[in-house]
Amino acid sequence: MIPFLDLKAQYRSIKEEIDQAVLNTLASSQYVLGAEVSAFEEEFAEYCGAAHGIAVNSGTSALHLALLTAEIGPGDEVITVSNTFVATVAAIDYCGAIAVFVDVDPDTLNMDPTLIESAITERTRAILPVHLHGHPADLDPILEVARRHNLRVIEDACQAHGAEYKGRRVGGIGDLGCFSFYPGKNLGACGEGGMVVTQNQAFANKIRLLRDWGQEKKYHHVLKGYNYRMDGIQGAILRVKLRHLDDWTAARREVAHQYNEQLAGLALRIPTEKPWAKPVYHVYAVRTQERDALQQHLNERGVQTGIHYPIPIHLQKAYADSSCHINRLPICEESSSHLLSLPIYPELSIESIGKINTTLIQHLNLN
Repeated sequence: MIPFLDLKAQYRSIKEEIDQAVLNTLASSQYVLGAEVSAFEEEFAEYCGAAHGIAVNSGTSALHLALLTAEIGPGDEVITVSNTFVATVAAIDYCGAIAVFVDVDPDTLNMDPTLIESAITERTRAILPVHLHGHPADLDPILEVARRHNLRVIEDACQAHGAEYKGRRVGGIGDLGCFSFYPGKNLGACGEGGMVVTQNQAFANKIRLLRDWGQEKKYHHVLKGYNYRMDGIQGAILRVKLRHLDDWTAARREVAHQYNEQLAGLALRIPTEKPWAKPVYHVYAVRTQERDALQQHLNERGVQTGIHYPIPIHLQKAYADSSCHINRLPICEESSSHLLSLPIYPELSIESIGKINTTLIQHLNLN
């Protein structure tokens, strides 16, 4: 069986470094925040080209605090996309705000900047693009629309650690950038974790308060805050993994290159890489109208696959209420039924890639 993701292989490759980092944290007894988390905040912010990084306990918490810091509240509207993980919209809902969906670009499946202006109302306060599958959204036109209408731009970079837009790493380009360190991410913790990065000192100060019960010092609460702090052990682990991230990204991009070469010209659509983008391939998703049959064929022959995301958020039962405002989303809806994610991770061997491609081509030739 070729797994869709192999976290054990990653751990084996850096086991001694990870084990020592965990033992050092246990010896320090700094289990919540602490020196390792502070060091990781500085290192990851610098990696993203941002002035400040604030570590939290999940990517969802990062999105929630970024929205609150941008003063998103009840009745406000946030323009975003529907073909994303539910956390993007859940964080908007946590603020009492309304998600306003626009359709996506047919090539990258990221937010279509040309549709944003028509979705803006007097209640719009922010734009929240998602860097889907690790490919950057087209940020310059999004930022230009935001500038004209005095809106905040919050990047959902939870799938895009190290991805580049016109030579700049995502996350530090908008007003606030949000990352998840869920174990399966390109930079994943051994548990949960997240971070907000920003160039804005005032935003950073507010998020630091909000993540730790609104305390400016112990038992002195100046804001109504949350228990969104990162564990010390996760900070230590992520510091180790960050040192390997560029090599892992290069390996992922090589896997994608191998797929692209061998699958080109077949009756399916491979991911698009825009000339201004350097995607990190958190997901390598092909598009085919025979998605379910192809997935079954691969699974029966020992190749695990995934589907991201089969039901857009606006069609989910949980959001079939007034918490969302839905425009026409034909590309989003059509693509959701055609996407199939192939295995992609740094440790995937050339032999395994060959087997995946051969098995996939076999099915397409038979049909």
